[in-house]
Amino acid sequence: MTTSPSAPRPTGPPEPSAGEGAGEADPRRLRRVALASLVGTSIEWYDFYIYGLAAIIVFGPQFFPGASTLAATLAAFGTFAVGFVARPIGGVIFGHLGDKLGRKNTLVATLLTMGISTALIGLLPTYATIGVAAPILLVLLRVLQGFAVGGEWGGAVLISVEHAPEKRRGFFGAFPQLGVPIGLIAANGAFLLLAAVVSPEALTSWAWRVPFLFSALLVGVGLYVRLKVEESPEFERSERAGSMRLPIVSVLREHSGQVLCGILIFGGITAVGYIAAVFSISYGTSQLDLPRAPLLAIVLVVALIELPLTLWFSQRADTWGLSRTVAWGAVATAVAIAAFLPLMASGSLLLIALAVAAARIASDVMWGPSAALAAQSYPPEVRYSGASVGYQLGSIFGGALAPIVVTLLLASSVGMAGASVYLVVMVALSGVGALGAAKLSRRSHAAGVTGAGGD
Repeated sequence: MTTSPSAPRPTGPPEPSAGEGAGEADPRRLRRVALASLVGTSIEWYDFYIYGLAAIIVFGPQFFPGASTLAATLAAFGTFAVGFVARPIGGVIFGHLGDKLGRKNTLVATLLTMGISTALIGLLPTYATIGVAAPILLVLLRVLQGFAVGGEWGGAVLISVEHAPEKRRGFFGAFPQLGVPIGLIAANGAFLLLAAVVSPEALTSWAWRVPFLFSALLVGVGLYVRLKVEESPEFERSERAGSMRLPIVSVLREHSGQVLCGILIFGGITAVGYIAAVFSISYGTSQLDLPRAPLLAIVLVVALIELPLTLWFSQRADTWGLSRTVAWGAVATAVAIAAFLPLMASGSLLLIALAVAAARIASDVMWGPSAALAAQSYPPEVRYSGASVGYQLGSIFGGALAPIVVTLLLASSVGMAGASVYLVVMVALSGVGALGAAKLSRRSHAAGVTGAGGD
């Protein structure tokens, strides 16, 4: 049975939360789900990040030859940003499939889409070979990458959170979040290894393709793990109760406040993440004339430190409260990001390492618990669509635009002070979004919306 978006939801006693029953009684099942969400998102973010690094190191001269340094940087960041523009579209389409057909099958589709598009980038001829068709194809493949990531995040978070006991959702929701630093570690590690074993000329000529082609092997591993996961119990219950014909319509009509809060939460988080992980390398090499290898190493080491801290903050958030943890994390991140650009401009590798570590570790206080906070803002029948759209639009508002906006502000009359204020405001909006999401979730829970709850 299906219902229209405006039809009333089935009435009756509340469904048990995920984890009541099978999830708590079967820790092996929980571990399997956590591993599948971790492995899958790690591969997806590895693919996404190697594009960002290649855009800094290779894509300017290989796909946009003849441009000035500033123009080439903006063009590279522009193709990087195109992937973000495609992410909400992927979130809507894969979110619809995930709410209608299930989390597991949709996650298999996102992984395949990402793997194929990434491998094709590794095979793509350059401008010198096929002319203007090269950057056009590069942009199209980047769109496919963004399309895949748009559907991946929501599904991986939901299949982990919906299997978890209610009082441990923050902790288990952090496992797909770990895919970001792990993907960053793998991407930076791949380029560091290449830089160590081949010449700079070889790296920009052909060796940059190796990390992209390696993705095909990683996708095979990810599919093997992901196919062994069982479907989310909450999805199965909502499917029996009756699924909505167009979940995204219900999200925009009935949960627009939650979508806006998601945009604010993830706008600030992704802005800090990409400024610290991607912009820092570009700024250090192009403006400070620093060697690339130590900058990559700094980001890699910080990402390693983030792994246990993200899990710890997320575990504590189950006690402290998800929205309160994210809000306090926004305060800490605002302090760190205010000092980020001045520390970068010092040119000292030690101070740059401090800037990257402070910004990313402070934002981890927000990043880990934000997954469960986003998921519990919606009832199960529209949760994939709602959580995905909020996150992906936030990633455009923050992650896609932040490197471009900061680059332009630094080159303008407002300079470093204006760019720093912009970043602080972005982070402050994350805290506002977290508190707003909790308030709206409590209101929905009080109104009897099954599956939505407050902190």
